[in-house]
Amino acid sequence: MSAQALLDGSTLDDSTVIARSLEQPELFAVVFDRHADEMFRYAARRLGAEPAEDVVAEVFLVAFRHRGRYDRTRPDARPWLYGITTNVASQHRRAERRRIDVMARIGADRPGSFDDRSVERVTAQQLQPRLARALSTLSSRERDLLLLVAWTDLSYEDVAEALRIPTGTVRSRLHRVRVKLRRTLGAIDPFTLETQHG
Repeated sequence: MSAQALLDGSTLDDSTVIARSLEQPELFAVVFDRHADEMFRYAARRLGAEPAEDVVAEVFLVAFRHRGRYDRTRPDARPWLYGITTNVASQHRRAERRRIDVMARIGADRPGSFDDRSVERVTAQQLQPRLARALSTLSSRERDLLLLVAWTDLSYEDVAEALRIPTGTVRSRLHRVRVKLRRTLGAIDPFTLETQHG
């Protein structure tokens, strides 16, 4: 390993970077550089771009302040950061509720160009108001779980870590959420929809 890599942390896993940042606080910028865009995309999907910028700034401030408590057995900090992002976003519930309400009111007749690849996009846009209405029927805890599973590539174990609940609880709550959404949406699989239009 080069001396530069040891100094800048670019080849180290998140756990090692976070541990070393306790002595060299500037190294925490490596964690920010690796994961800020992903946390922004997640927050923006939930709240919109403008509040997401504030959320991400707060997420990394919280993460920096609490880096001494990071579980160093976890080489990937994303579940930890998603947990913080979910908690910070929960403080912006009104913005999320407004966004869901707007999505529920928007029809599929939005202006835009049409090409051969637009069929899937149009289908997802037509279903978006129904999906938004279905999301509004979920509790914040159910919505947090659903969106972490649907919008990230986290495993159930990582989602459990992010939400600080047992993996079995993730599975059972997710089953209940799916049943609830299928009842609202009919035979449509909400996870397929989220992937298509999200």
